[in-house]
Order: sequence, then C-alpha cells, then structure tokens
Amino acid sequence: MSSQIIPVEPFDYVVFGGTGDLAERKLLPALYHRQLAGQLSDPTRIIGASRTALTDAEYRKFAVDALKEHLKPGEFDDAQIKTFCDRLFYIAVDAKSDLGWDKLKDLLDEGKDRVRAFYLAVAPGIFGDISEKIRDHKLITKHTRIVVEKPIGRDLASANELNNTIGKVFREEQIFRIDHYLGKETVQNLMALRFANALYEPLWNSAHIDHVQISVAESVGLESRAGYYDKAGALRDMVQNHILQLLCLVAMEVPSSMDAEAVRDEKLKVLRALKPIDQYNVERLTVRGQYRAGASAGGPVKGYLEELEGGVSNTETFVGIKAEIGNWRWAGVPFYIRTGKRLAARMSEIVITFKPIPHSIFDPSAGRIEANQLIIRLQPDEGVKQSLMIKDPGPGGMRLRNVSLDMSFAEAFDARNADAYERLLLDVVRNNQTLFMRRDEVEAAWHWVDPILKAWEATGQQVQGYTAGTWGPSQAIALIERDGRTWHET
Repeated sequence: MSSQIIPVEPFDYVVFGGTGDLAERKLLPALYHRQLAGQLSDPTRIIGASRTALTDAEYRKFAVDALKEHLKPGEFDDAQIKTFCDRLFYIAVDAKSDLGWDKLKDLLDEGKDRVRAFYLAVAPGIFGDISEKIRDHKLITKHTRIVVEKPIGRDLASANELNNTIGKVFREEQIFRIDHYLGKETVQNLMALRFANALYEPLWNSAHIDHVQISVAESVGLESRAGYYDKAGALRDMVQNHILQLLCLVAMEVPSSMDAEAVRDEKLKVLRALKPIDQYNVERLTVRGQYRAGASAGGPVKGYLEELEGGVSNTETFVGIKAEIGNWRWAGVPFYIRTGKRLAARMSEIVITFKPIPHSIFDPSAGRIEANQLIIRLQPDEGVKQSLMIKDPGPGGMRLRNVSLDMSFAEAFDARNADAYERLLLDVVRNNQTLFMRRDEVEAAWHWVDPILKAWEATGQQVQGYTAGTWGPSQAIALIERDGRTWHET
C-alpha cells in the first residue's frame, strides 16, 4: 500500500541560516525528498540567506554536497538534483544591518502572490532582529508565514519576551513554532489509534490504565552542542518541548475535530492540569543525572565533564520525572518520563501499561499473567506493538505466554518513511497549524517546568553520575520501582 502524493501550490521558502547545520542535515534533504515525491510545483523556490558571501552557483554546490552526504543510497538522482538546484537561490543578508535586504526583496517580488515562508534556522537571539527587518523591508504579504525553531526561551520570562518580539511583527496565525517530534509518523498514528478505532478510547482512562512511560534516549554525547547544552540541560532541551508534547497527545481529551485549534485547545488543557512539582516534592519526583566515562557501540567514550572541557558543571544530561495529571480521566495514573544522553541505545517510545486482570482463573502452573501493554515506537524502526496473553501452543496443558501483535511501518507500507521535517515544512505551505505549538502551549509548558528548575536550585539537588552506555542513574530505577513498577527496556 502506498500513500497518495498531493502537490502543494508554488511557494518561496527563505531559510535564514541557509548554510548552517540544520539546513544541511535536515531542511535541504527534506525539500529534495518532497520534490522526488512529486510534491513541489513550479515555480517553487528555496532561498538560502546568511551572512556568508556566496553566489547562487556556490550555494547550489553546498546543497549538492549536503545531499550527497545525507541522502541514502539510490536517492541521489542526477536529473532530480538538477531540477532541485534550479530552485535554489542565495542572498547574503545581515540581521543587524540593511545589507542584502533590498536584494532579497527584489527576488521575492518576482513571486508576490505565492506562499512565502521564512524559516529562522538561527540562534533565538536574532529572531527579533530578522522579524523586524522582514517588516521594515515590506516583505510580509497576506500569504506569509514564519517558522521558528526551539528553544522558545530558557524560562517563562524569556519565552514571553521572545513571543512578544515576534508577535509585534507577525500575527499568531502566521507563526509556526516547530517541534520535529510532532512530525513523526508514529506520533500522528497515536491520534489515529485513539480516535479512529473503537478499541482503545473506552479503555483510555484511570479505570483501565495503570501507568504511562515516555522515554527519549540518545546514545550520543554533546557532539557540537557543548556551548548550548551546558546552559540548557535535559529538562529545557527535551522535556519542555518534545516530551511534554508527546504527553499531551497521549493524555488529551477527544478534540471536536482535527482542526488545528481544536487539537491545540485539548493539549493546552493537559499542560494546565499537570500537578506542580516544587521544592517540597522535587527530590521525590525527579532525578537529575550526568554521564561519566563508559562505553558505547563504537568503543570507550568520555564523560560529560571531559567532553565539556570545563572541569565543573551541575548540568543534567539525564532527567527522570514522575508526573501526574489532575483531572478525572487520569486521576492516580503516573506518567514516568525519562530522557538522557549517552544511554544504552537510541530509542524513543511511549508505553501504555494497562491494569492487571482483577482475578485469574488459571492454575499457578500456567505461568505468570503479565499486564497488557501498548508500545508506540517513535525511533528507530517506527511501529506499534500490542502485547497479549495467549496459550503456548502444544498439548502439554495450559501454559500462558506473552506475545506481541507487531506492526512495523517499514514492513506494513510500501513507501519510504518520510522524515518529520518533510511533513512539517509543507504543512507550513498548506497553512496547517495542527502539528505546531501555539503560544499559550509554550507558556503553559514553561509554567510547569520553571518551578522544577527553581526547586532544583533551591534544594541544591545535585546530578547523579551514571556510566555512559547504561540506562541512567540508579535513582531513576528507584523512581519507578518504589511504586512496584519497572522501566520498559528492549
């Protein structure tokens, strides 16, 4: 089975930070894949913009080199590459001065009636400068959108300031706050599982669900992000955005429709219903960790402080949290969250564990009856598993066995698994805000995260060391096992 490809109307995508890491690794390959799929219409243009002085030809070479490095074997098609390069243009601009802005206006004026999207793949500190230059040089049309990457602030106050700065130039409906996790196929399938089937929704509550686990594990360390990461830490970098968005999709009420505002209204209710974590319960409900030297699949690896080359840091590279939602649907159901770097494997998954059966009719010799689980795997190998108890085949009496109904997207569908950015970039063109964060969502997330950060500071809660290549500090195991539960590990 293959999906139907619907071309989008012609557009101009201006990528500020067009020679940066994100453009090289994600944005250019994503747009190329959409062309390869037949989704880009002529005369669509992709315009790189940064301070670096390049010609169109030099930028096209940069793009070709990026595609050679990041495409999979068989995806680099010479004819398609030529067509893609014909769409590429480059303007050297400076966010702090008027350098290059008139040239950008002249280029964009050639397509005044097209959808016009500005992607800010740059440091948040110059979001405001670029927004004001776009306004001052009259680059905003009725079909204009702006896309901003995380981090949206480092706390509630800075998030408000950033939103206010962008909001002075663009209307809220023009602002697309991107979280690439929401573009993953499995994340959207979570909504399909819940709301397109009669099977799960009647059971999706505290009467039938024992607990929920959300794990986002990385096997890598700092890589090239040391300067940013040591000021952020795992709570700001992953929990405030990616993980809380996943939690919202698991926990939200059924929206009235798939309209963007209806979906985001329900996510907002979840964020506002999260029970506070403060200095009085933070040490019981959270764990901070920092990796030490250890080993990965590639061999020995350095510890965080060695990679940082700073000697001293209390920044967390791992965080575990026991969260609860104060509403009728989820009363008493813990949501266990963990995320970290240099863990045992790269893995992102949501595990819904249902309550055990109230009474077993089987003899103890039949074996232990395990609770049913729904496992939604985001990466790698996106898919969905439902565990069930069955009789072990054979004539030797009743023996119970836990098996999984396993749907791998790669095996079930005759189509490549599109990168999340492919979907999100074109959702901007379609003006579909469903998978993007609204301002009040961002602020509600910070309302919950800010007190945790302040409580860590007030209590002096230190990071706990864990060996690289493991699943985090022992305190994270205790966080869940003292409730009689255990982390799901594959």
